[in-house]
Formats: sequence, C-alpha cells, structure tokens
Amino acid sequence: MIMLEKTFLEDANAAPVCLPDRALMTREAGVILLRERSLEMLKNDLMMRNPLRLLEGDRDEILFPGQFGAVLARPGVGKTALMVQLALDTLLRGRNVLHISLKEPIGKVTLWYKQVFKLLAAEYKEPQAGRLWETLLPHRFIMTFKVEGFSVPKLSERLTDLTAQSIFTPHVMLIDGLPFDTHMGPTLQELKQLAASLGVSVWFTITTHRDDKPDSNGFPPQFSNVQENFELALALSPSKDTIGVDIIKGDFKGKPGLFLDPRTLLIATCPED
Repeated sequence: MIMLEKTFLEDANAAPVCLPDRALMTREAGVILLRERSLEMLKNDLMMRNPLRLLEGDRDEILFPGQFGAVLARPGVGKTALMVQLALDTLLRGRNVLHISLKEPIGKVTLWYKQVFKLLAAEYKEPQAGRLWETLLPHRFIMTFKVEGFSVPKLSERLTDLTAQSIFTPHVMLIDGLPFDTHMGPTLQELKQLAASLGVSVWFTITTHRDDKPDSNGFPPQFSNVQENFELALALSPSKDTIGVDIIKGDFKGKPGLFLDPRTLLIATCPED
C-alpha cells in the first residue's frame, strides 16, 4: 500500500496523460490518503512527545469530566503559556477546547496559540505543520469577558447559545484571569455544577504573589481556601535557569519532574543531573 501511494504521487507530478475517470479518482484518492496519513503521523508524534503525558499515568487524560485543575504562579511566569499547551494537547486529540479569557482580547489569545504551536512544530516542514494547524482551529473557541462582567449564569447562557445551535460543544474549558484574591468559593461551586452537567473538565490560572505565606500544606492563600474544589494543582516556581512545575495537589506523586524552558516557555522534562 505504501508503494502504491508513492506511485500515485510520482504520477501526479508526471506529464499529463489521458485517464479514465475512475483511474483519475483513484490516483487523487491516493494522494489525499497519503496527505491525511502524514498529518495523522505528525499529530501523533506531537502528542507522544509531549511531556504532559507524564501527568496521565495509565489514564487517557489528565483530568476527567467534572474535575478541576489549576496552574498557579506569580504574574509573568508562564501560566497562560502552560494553559495553551494543555489546550493544544487536547486539540491534537480531536477534542474541543473553550478558552475563556478575562484579561486578554481574542486577538492576543489567538496569537498565544499561534506562537506556542509554531514552537512545538518548529522541526517539521512548514506546509505540513500549517495544514495540521488548520485542522485544529474548528476544535477551539475563544470567549472573552470583563472580570467584573463574568458570572456563571452568563457563561451558562452563552454556552447554551453555542450548543443549542450546534455551533460548539466543549470537552475542556480553560478559564484564564479569574481573581482568586477575592472570595471565589460560591463561584467555583457553581462552576463545578456546570462542569458536571456538561461533562467537561476545567483548568484555571491562579495568580500568586512573591510575599505570600503558604499554609501548612504548602498552598498559597489564593488556593488554600478553595483547594477542596480541585483535583490537581500545578505551581510554577522560577529559579535562575528554569521554571519548575511542581505538583502541589493531585495523584501524580513520584512522576518525573517537569519544567518550563525560560526561553520558549515550552514544557519539558527536567534534565538529569
């Protein structure tokens, strides 16, 4: 079959010849199949090489439907970059991602995705990576709110509009910019109910501060009062040469360490000493 598809490609570049309609259709189908297989191989390669696999264990996903995950860090350390990588991993699996931004306009969020994907696919040929990027876009929907205008009923109303018209149905939600310095308990409980009813998992960014004093469990105050709502929490800890990714809550203890490359903010496994 491989040799047959290769022949189709070579024939397609040869001088024009008269072919019966059926033969022409077969030749074109061979080219299309080879292209689709090539994209699938690139997609699988990006997924398998992603260090986020280490968070899954023997499961097929990091969070199950209805579960909450958090990425905690000080401003500017890499929370959004890690969230986008979590989203891209979901998109590569053919699942739908709803990205909700409370601090950035749609254009800036879109740019984050383009830049991170370009870095992830940098070693692959541009046309191939470009075609893969186009296949991911229908699985992503970006929604923005002003912080003061966000509420779970408003979010639920917008989601109902999308799903009722078969425009978009999310499998994973990302909420970037929710102010956890305020009392978020009731809002998170409402979101938990919404996530359970929709069958989606939800990731949040939580902004911490340099002078925060952790509680007895090592949780910063922004997370300490709401940690019971979360199944997984990742804290970004910058040092001189790396940005560590510490698992401060979850069932993933003993997994190899992860970090963000300070130059690219891409996630990677910690180098061996």
